[in-house]
Amino acid sequence: MGTVITFKRADGKDAAGYLANAAHAEAPGIVVIQEWWGLQDQIRGICDRFAAAGFDALAPDLYNGVVVPYHDTQAANAEMASVNFIEATEQTVRGAVQYLSRNGAKVGLTGFCMGGAVAIIGACRIPELAASVAFYGIPPAEVVRPADVKIPLQGHFANRDDWCTPQLVDDFERGLKQAGKDVALFRYDADHAFVNEQRVSVHDRRQAEIAWGRTVSFFEKHLR
Repeated sequence: MGTVITFKRADGKDAAGYLANAAHAEAPGIVVIQEWWGLQDQIRGICDRFAAAGFDALAPDLYNGVVVPYHDTQAANAEMASVNFIEATEQTVRGAVQYLSRNGAKVGLTGFCMGGAVAIIGACRIPELAASVAFYGIPPAEVVRPADVKIPLQGHFANRDDWCTPQLVDDFERGLKQAGKDVALFRYDADHAFVNEQRVSVHDRRQAEIAWGRTVSFFEKHLR
């Protein structure tokens, strides 16, 4: 189990997050970005699972303590709309990366849904990152161009997704390959948010475990 901590953003302001440490010292780090529901127990559980796999994991709280119930999509959308994603990535998320890299460790970034988009923005805008993994989220084209990605990128997407659609994924992948980027995008016969075991209507355990294994192997390759 982890703990809630305060860390410094890149601009020196305070931010809060959930930190789970690996059993051994000097472990590589992974910053985990929430879905649009906020920093809920499922995201904390992802951090705990990364810690058990040998990574220090920190999930910054981008909603400043607000957690939205799963059924309230209107409130979740309002909270997500209140976030300045460029500012959050360059200040809060980068500060979390800097916190985990303070002893010289390599750091990766991952995120889900809204957080998946942030993981791609971070792959373009956070110089301290070594690798990034995005789950079913892509930022708008006016925010990030495929050519802007600067680090190895892995992505996990659902074929039955009406938000991060298969067409959007195909277009993004085409741009990445045309730009010669180190990228691997995987598709799953599943619904949006299939990794979230708390959302029983969309969770697919088998597909989620495949995606998890690919994610851990990717971070083992690029962070060790």
